Amino acid sequence: APTRDVLLVSAIITVSLSVTIVLCGLCHWCQRKLGKRYKNSLETVGTPDSGRGRGEKKAIKLPAGGKAVNTAPVPGQTPHDESDRRTETRSSVSDLVNSLTSEMLMLSPGSEEDEAHEGCSRENLGRIQFSVGYNFQESTLTVKVMKAQELPAKDFSGTSDPFVKIYLLPDKKHKLETKVKRKNLNPHWNETFLFEGFPYEKVVQRVLYLQVLDYDRFSRNDPIGEVSIPLNKVDLTQMQTFWKDLKPCSDGSGSRGELLLSLCYNPSANSIIVNIIKARNLKAMDIGGTSDPYVKVWLMYKDKRVEKKKTVTKKRNLNPIFNESFAFDIPTEKLRETTIIITVMDKDKLSRNDVIGKIYLSWKSGPGEVKHWKDMIARPRQPVAQWHQLKA
Repeated sequence: APTRDVLLVSAIITVSLSVTIVLCGLCHWCQRKLGKRYKNSLETVGTPDSGRGRGEKKAIKLPAGGKAVNTAPVPGQTPHDESDRRTETRSSVSDLVNSLTSEMLMLSPGSEEDEAHEGCSRENLGRIQFSVGYNFQESTLTVKVMKAQELPAKDFSGTSDPFVKIYLLPDKKHKLETKVKRKNLNPHWNETFLFEGFPYEKVVQRVLYLQVLDYDRFSRNDPIGEVSIPLNKVDLTQMQTFWKDLKPCSDGSGSRGELLLSLCYNPSANSIIVNIIKARNLKAMDIGGTSDPYVKVWLMYKDKRVEKKKTVTKKRNLNPIFNESFAFDIPTEKLRETTIIITVMDKDKLSRNDVIGKIYLSWKSGPGEVKHWKDMIARPRQPVAQWHQLKA
């Protein structure tokens, strides 16, 4: 009888400890997930409505009592533009996975090469043309989004699917959007938006805000850049046309951090060595205000995955030093169709790993990436280091 009592007590204690451990694990998981969702909700401006791209008119009620209408595109728009649809399937690169290993190219923190490439992270984001004017008789503000030029490539295929969101700040609950221009870095929209029944004294208190994004069907849209203009500084008595350079988006996409890496091309060995050196000012993805970063590197050829590698994880570090290098076999004749995708990730044991930011390296990526790629080819057998701004 005493032996049976001892066994019973031991079993009860074992079960209690097991339940306690499971509950603690669930609480920890919930804390991390809720913290990340809260941070993500702060940076998400909105998602495109499912009806955009079908040519119908749209109107929204505004706090001022007026409404905003997206009119049909102007006559003469090319058939190619009119046929653009957001329904084209594009695989998201956010689910690209894993890894990298090989010899190392060490570059000490704070060296001269670090400082020499300090300014390369401020790359050109392109520019946008639009016009704005006010009709006093009809109390209508007119905004026309015309076109954009030299937009950076956000997709691993070396292009983007841009569209524009229009706001009258400080109101960000109501927005209007252009159509998506598929695979186009110099899109023409020629779409007109009318904010009807909007008193002039309230119009001049608003700021016209245009945000250019790259549409992604399977993940969150990637911000490209933004433009804002206070309407009290514009002569609204007639339509005024502006060309404005796009600036990094202030909704959090411009503060994902930077990554220093080097490329070394060896034409005789038909190889490229990618050295992941270090990162700085990475975005905190965990509820504790930190991240557990690691870097994934993908070799792509004609939009197909060829090889994948990754660095080790640096625990609780927003300024990690990796100093890990990896070699990829790339024949010279395949260089023009090759893209190297570098993704900085936040490791999470109990949930899905989060993407902190990405870099696309090829001869047809953004201006900063193209410069690095060309410098690598122009200086064979020499490691070429450069800072890159991480993108959403």
